[in-house]
Amino acid sequence: MQIMPKKKKLHIKKDDLVLVLSGKDRGRQGVVLEIYPKKERAVVEGIHFIKRHLRPNQMGQGGIVEREGTIHISNLRKIDR
Repeated sequence: MQIMPKKKKLHIKKDDLVLVLSGKDRGRQGVVLEIYPKKERAVVEGIHFIKRHLRPNQMGQGGIVEREGTIHISNLRKIDR
């Protein structure tokens, strides 16, 4: 018999307004766009931009695209609107 790991309750949901507690974006706030419960990470609008290098293909030209990266939910605090 296999023991199932205990499911953690997340204090943040999609469309919540959150404050970043640590990291390079500390003190900034944004709206949660996506949640990844298994990894305990979230994507927040306008926070933690990463550069993605795209290879050129038949559909279009390659290049460098900036988009929001994930941030661990322990670094976020929910704010009342």
